[in-house]
Amino acid sequence: MKKFINPLADRMRPENLKDFLGQEEILGKGKLLNKAIELDQLPSMIFWGPPGSGKTTLAYIIAKKTKSDFKKISAVNSGLDELKEIIELAKQNERFGKRTILFIDEIHRWNKKQQDALLPDVEKGLIVLIGATTENPSFEVVGPLLSRCRVFVLKQLTKENLIKIIGKAIKDKERGLGYFKLKIDKKVIEVLAQMSNGDARTALNVLEYASSLSKNITLDIIKEAFQKSYLLYDKDGEEHYNIISALHKSMRGSDANAAIYWLARMLEGGEDPLYIARRLIRFASEDIGLANSRALEQAVSAYNACHYIGMPECGVILAQVVVYMAKCKKSNDLYVAYEKAMKDVQEYGNLPVPLHIRNAPTKLMKEIGYGKNYKYSPDYDYKEKQEYLPEKLKNRKYLK
Repeated sequence: MKKFINPLADRMRPENLKDFLGQEEILGKGKLLNKAIELDQLPSMIFWGPPGSGKTTLAYIIAKKTKSDFKKISAVNSGLDELKEIIELAKQNERFGKRTILFIDEIHRWNKKQQDALLPDVEKGLIVLIGATTENPSFEVVGPLLSRCRVFVLKQLTKENLIKIIGKAIKDKERGLGYFKLKIDKKVIEVLAQMSNGDARTALNVLEYASSLSKNITLDIIKEAFQKSYLLYDKDGEEHYNIISALHKSMRGSDANAAIYWLARMLEGGEDPLYIARRLIRFASEDIGLANSRALEQAVSAYNACHYIGMPECGVILAQVVVYMAKCKKSNDLYVAYEKAMKDVQEYGNLPVPLHIRNAPTKLMKEIGYGKNYKYSPDYDYKEKQEYLPEKLKNRKYLK
């Protein structure tokens, strides 16, 4: 009986960019990161993306491709002492002309003092920092460090990506499960990919556990491996996007009872509460807007609260905001207005700013008419007659 020490998800990590699936937006031909790797001119960088999107794997591949000394630490259980040891090692590597890549998983969990300690050595290029985070680095990484790094956004893997990853793991006899000659229907693989919600690690963990239950993997076994799978949005039940759509439309239709039900379906099915909170922020402006400007405050507060306390405690917080949104007076005026303005921008391109409302910080600008005849609104009790749009869009109305 063949036995493995490492989990399947770890064994099946791609070892080169050719086998790395997804993320064409940052790794496609001619893209900045692709060029940096090929030219061996790596900047320090932050990988921001959802779980299982390949942040750690990509860091490993970069280190191998550039023949760098790769050091990985987790911000959850590592601190300044371990960082100091790596910095000393990096100094030794530098003397021998070898680059050191420091990969910090969940870098958002390091406090300001810990992040600040990275600055001097990142600045000098002693280490190439690769930080991985599932959180917005604008909020979670200190400004001085963020300014010294390139941020690359990794997207959730597609269902098609996951089907390929699962298929390879089933066939691979060296690192995967090929030795066990598993029987699994194409439809079951599709359901597994759908239920994994873009997370390759989840897909492979579930597959590995399912293979320990039976060599003939059925849909029921996959559901058992998922534990709560009867609540997840596979194609035999409600799909993920169908349920978020149901939540959105229930709030738009002011049905608080339906909205709170769909919220519970998502949360109990294992949905990321921050995903729901982000959708609520969008809803606050798209469907409520100026009818109740406090809806946006409620939504942003809910996002922050969910970030601070997580599940299951944040469920009631999202419930509060969902019900609040459902009961709010609705208006899509802002949404419609922005769509109209966006179309004008796309159609007319970079129309010139009218001279009278341009900034005139220099003498030359004033001489050529910047700011000339501008009417200062307070002097006219805010009732001045003055055109603020480009000439081609004069008198255009976006709002009702």
